[in-house]
Order: sequence, then structure tokens, then C-alpha cells
Amino acid sequence: MKKFLKSLYLTDRIYYAASLIIIFFVAGYYIPLLYALGKAILLILAALFIIDILLLYNSSSFKIKAERILPAKLSNGDDNEISIFIKNNYKFLVFTEIIDEIPFQFQKRDFLIKKKLLPGQEKNIKYLLRPKKRGEYDFGNLNIYTSSALGIIQRRFTFNKGATVPVYPSFIQMRKYELKAIRNNLTDYGIKKLRKISNNREFEQIKNYVYGDDFRTVNWKATARRSQLMVNQYQDERAQRVYNIIDMGRTMKMPFDGMSLLDYAINASLVISNIALKKHDKAGLITFSKKIHSIVPAERKNNQISKISEVLYKQETDYEESGFELLYATVKRKISQRSLLFIYTNFEGFISLERQIKYFKQLAKNHLVVIIFFENSELKKLTGNKPETSADIYNKTIAEKFRYEKVLITKKLKKNGIYSVLTEPQHLTVETINKYLELKAKGLL
Repeated sequence: MKKFLKSLYLTDRIYYAASLIIIFFVAGYYIPLLYALGKAILLILAALFIIDILLLYNSSSFKIKAERILPAKLSNGDDNEISIFIKNNYKFLVFTEIIDEIPFQFQKRDFLIKKKLLPGQEKNIKYLLRPKKRGEYDFGNLNIYTSSALGIIQRRFTFNKGATVPVYPSFIQMRKYELKAIRNNLTDYGIKKLRKISNNREFEQIKNYVYGDDFRTVNWKATARRSQLMVNQYQDERAQRVYNIIDMGRTMKMPFDGMSLLDYAINASLVISNIALKKHDKAGLITFSKKIHSIVPAERKNNQISKISEVLYKQETDYEESGFELLYATVKRKISQRSLLFIYTNFEGFISLERQIKYFKQLAKNHLVVIIFFENSELKKLTGNKPETSADIYNKTIAEKFRYEKVLITKKLKKNGIYSVLTEPQHLTVETINKYLELKAKGLL
């Protein structure tokens, strides 16, 4: 009986009918006919209530079958598809209200899907969730509230009593760029198509000349031996080391569109590491703040991207001042060969760069260094607005000062032989890929 009562819910219809009956009973003191009409409606409502219970509870077995289908992991910052399979085993039409108890991190308290199911009908229902923080997300019950055409009561069915799904760095974004990189079709996502301007290539093989081959690659000794035209075939130099170095200090805690700058940097690092591997380079990772949090040596093993993804999944920012001196000492000790270093950090002012520039200059002596930092989108909007009050003029002036300091930072880095990328968070991945391909095309590694 207790189980029965816990699954039974009254619908709005019964409350509307009860309100009408009360009105008729009250009015019946003055108009006897309305009192009789109220009693008749009450009897009809009681009969319909019993019929509806018999319809929905005519069997102890679950007449509604449902299952929430979750992926093994969710992708941070992307729309992830969640599926719900539902089947009506009743022999009549039912109306369902689906309430999935999604993780509290989404702050979605109005989740409701209404569906009508014919007898024996199955449906696959899909909805999207967009996590904005890495970690474990706990799903609760999948609740299906079912009513017949009478609509007097609802019977609740409960499925999938709890599930935990981890949210990893954006593997959806990684796969999206990977497919385009394999097809050399990255321009669809704003990646610039660059002409190779370097001779940083290595010999691959000697082959027969075919129409269209460059005559400058003719191998005359092989031609003489074979009595036919032979040419040297070259390929881009491979196995170059690419490190993504992520600052996890307090400056990376700043939020943008619900995600921290650290999460944007982590997502971009995963994409760059994967593209580097697809381009036959070696990908590595370093994360640091006041201390070195993790080091993944640059390799080109089959499980390298999985190893990097697992390390990135566990990274959390802190509120400490980042130790670039420690970073320099670590790179000097751990990375002996010349490498491409993408350093993701943030400078809010020119003075903050001045404190760290000496370490960047030291790194640039032995490595190709690219400093990636962020443009404040809110300041950009503020400088574009037309001021109407003296307070607006003051705010715009301060915003322009901060934006100008970002430009000065870029110039200072360039003056010291250090490459830089100044970007808005949402464009970070595209801008970083562009810089990687540009440096590859120029053969600067």
C-alpha cells in the first residue's frame, strides 16, 4: 500500500473538478439545483478516479519501460547528447511527463519532456547537456509520470537510480579538428591555409619521375644507373617536440561564458597535442603554478593522447602566484632538445609581464617559445560603446588603457624574439592551431 501511494499523483484536472464541486456546494445553499449538480459531479469524479487507478495499476509489472543511455564520459564545453529510450506496454494511449534528475552542476530545475505514446510504441528521446567544468557529475533517478486519456491521476515509474559520469577535456572538439586535419580541410573552422616557405624537409625515397614533379629534385646519378628519369622525394621533417605548458595560477581562474580560462587552455592543449601527433610530431605537457603539477614527456606513442587527456582531467587551478622561475628551471632540466613551447598564461597589465620576461628570454635561447594570453572580451565591448555620461567616459578610458597594455605586451615579446598569441577565449583553439601551422610552414623548429 505504501509503495502504491508513493507512486500515485493527482493531476491538475482533479483539483479543478474539486474546486468546481466546492463552488456548487456553497452555491447550493441558495440554489438547491447546484447542490444536486455538485453531488453528481463528485460521484462521477470518484468513479473516474477508481477507473483511472484500475487502468494504470492493472498489473504489478512495469507497463512503462525506460532507460537513460549515457556516454562513458562527457566533453567539457560541448553539447553532449543524452538519450532516453521509452516504451509503452499498456494497451491504450498514454501521456507521459519525463523528469530526468540531471546533475546539480547544470542548475537546470525546469527539466520536463512531454510525450504521447500509442499502445506498444517505442521512442528514443534525445536532449543536450553542456558541462562547463571538469569532474564527476552525478545523475539521479529517471522519473516517468504516466496518465491515461482520463487524466485524473499519474503513476510514477522510476528507472536508472543513479549514475556517475566524468567530464573530460573537450574530446569532441579534438575529434572535430582531427578529422579536418586528416583531410587537410581545417579552413572550414577558420584555420589559415599556409604556403610552405621553408626547406626544412627530409629525404624519403627515390622514385620514378611522373608528370608534375619538380625538375629541381631530379637525381642524376640514379637516372644514369636506371636509364630513366628518377627524382628524390621529400617529406616534412617529423618527430619535432611540441609542449603545451599551462599556467594554473590565480590569473587562469578568471571566468568567461561559464568556463575558466584554465579550461579553455586545457581544451586547446588537447586539440593541439592531437594535431601535432597527426602531423607526426611528438606531443608533451607541463602544468604549473607555485609548483610543478605534472609533466608528460613529449612522445609519439599510441597511448600518448590518452595519457595527456587523463592528466588534464585532474588539473585544478589555485590562487597562488605562478612560479615562472621554477618553470624555467624545470624546462632546462627536463627538456634537452629544442622544442616548440606553447605557454598558456594571462597578463592583466604590462607590469606583470615585466616581472616574467627574463625567464621567457632564457627559454627562447634554446626553444621556440609562444606565449598565449587572453584578451578581455568585456573590455572590448566597453571600448566599442559610445559614452553618454562622465562615468561612461571614465570607464571607457580605463578599458582602453588595459587593452593598449595588451598590445604593448605583444610588442615587448616580439622585440625579445618571442612569439605570442593574443586571443579571446572562444577563439583560443583556432588561433593556437594557426600559430602551430605557421611555425611549421616556416620551418622554425
